[in-house]
Amino acid sequence: MANRWLFKEEPGHYSFQDLVRDRKTVWEGVKNPTARNHLRNVRKGDLIFYYHTGDEKAVVGIARAVSNARPDPKTKDGKAVVVEIAAVKALGQPVTLATIKSLARFKDFPLVRISRLSVMPVSESEWRAVEELAG
Repeated sequence: MANRWLFKEEPGHYSFQDLVRDRKTVWEGVKNPTARNHLRNVRKGDLIFYYHTGDEKAVVGIARAVSNARPDPKTKDGKAVVVEIAAVKALGQPVTLATIKSLARFKDFPLVRISRLSVMPVSESEWRAVEELAG
């Protein structure tokens, strides 16, 4: 079974709508060591919740990894990795961070516990719960 992830991005920098327009992109620039380790574990076929940071603070879409993680060719430090992702679909209704935080079933969700991470794993039950909330 494919792993599931949540990737965070400022919509003013690269929104889910930008990904839909471009069809796919290279996810790069992850600096936090923990988030970078998560990105390193992304494999082709994994599903990704696309989360808008900033004023929106909501899961807005689903993407899929279309490559395995690989070293970032633009850096020389050997630590940075990139993954190609493609848009799958926008959620029927964005699922806000406020909604997620208000529900006990998300108490262990990294989005609630370690909210600053830009790349984080999503359990199967968390994935299903977010999809339910999105309609």
